[in-house]
Amino acid sequence: MAEPYGQFSLQRMVSAVEKVTERLVRASAALDAASVPYAVVGGNAVAAWVAKVDEAAVRNTQDVDILLRRSDLDAASAALATVGFIPRHVKGIDLFLDGPNSKARDAVHVVFANEKVRPEYVCPTPDVTESERGPSFQVLTLPALIRMKLTSYRHKDIVHLQDFIDVGLIDQSTVVTVPPELAARLQELIDNPDS
Repeated sequence: MAEPYGQFSLQRMVSAVEKVTERLVRASAALDAASVPYAVVGGNAVAAWVAKVDEAAVRNTQDVDILLRRSDLDAASAALATVGFIPRHVKGIDLFLDGPNSKARDAVHVVFANEKVRPEYVCPTPDVTESERGPSFQVLTLPALIRMKLTSYRHKDIVHLQDFIDVGLIDQSTVVTVPPELAARLQELIDNPDS
């Protein structure tokens, strides 16, 4: 018997996480099959790195973010279309909806490699070559992901960086590996990891 609308549902909670994971794996497999260079970024990349150290510290994420070179967008569109994704450009963001009735939350969001996400950002995004093979997809390297998170530095980026500190993926030795203009942000997080 189905639970009434508005009731808490363990099945719905599990299903939500599974849908994001399935979307990630399906999109990555399509890009791999078409030999389109990419790297998983965002919350899924953070989860992949944190899981290497402590599975219990992994956070769920609501979307899929993929780093692509702008010159590979057409090839990525063709590859992703073979598994049901539909390209869209919404509010200045390129994404691939997961079917005709999906929302932007049910999409693969594109971040373009070697470009600034916002004009005021200090650093551009890394290239897709700064990646390695993860469990079933290409994932941004830890140093490149740290740079991206320090550059964006939104609340969720800070939380992700705090997770890295908590599991020991970032420590004092990491500060000298980031560009000087980002080092102060990282040092502040290391000095005050719970703020």
